[in-house]
Amino acid sequence: MSTSEIDATVRAELNRLRESIDNIDAAVVHMLAERFKATQQVGRLKADHKLPPADPARETRQITRLRELAQSANLDPAFAEKLLNFIIAEVIRHHERIAEEAESGQAESGQAENGQAENGQAENGQAESGQAESGQARNA
Repeated sequence: MSTSEIDATVRAELNRLRESIDNIDAAVVHMLAERFKATQQVGRLKADHKLPPADPARETRQITRLRELAQSANLDPAFAEKLLNFIIAEVIRHHERIAEEAESGQAESGQAENGQAENGQAENGQAESGQAESGQARNA
């Protein structure tokens, strides 16, 4: 059966429901954008204070919390967990990028302040070892 063969009242109801879904999708996208704005601030704070991009204990608490919320909202907790894991992975990726940018910015400012190749190279070495350390933190 094609869409044109559907009864007009059914088509109207289908369109009403789809418009509602479209509105909800738009709200979800806007809420995710707001969430990522907040997590970007967290990432900058972590980078400024040399904190690791990931916080496994917090992630575990958030997953538990979201599963409980999902259950109370009659949403599959496993689905909610998969969604949150996807979001968390993206947040960590952003935090890693922010940390790398902060480290390379610090190394560049060190070179500019000292004006000496040797000091700049030493600071670059520190930045590189810091990146290795943050790589270890990511894998931990």
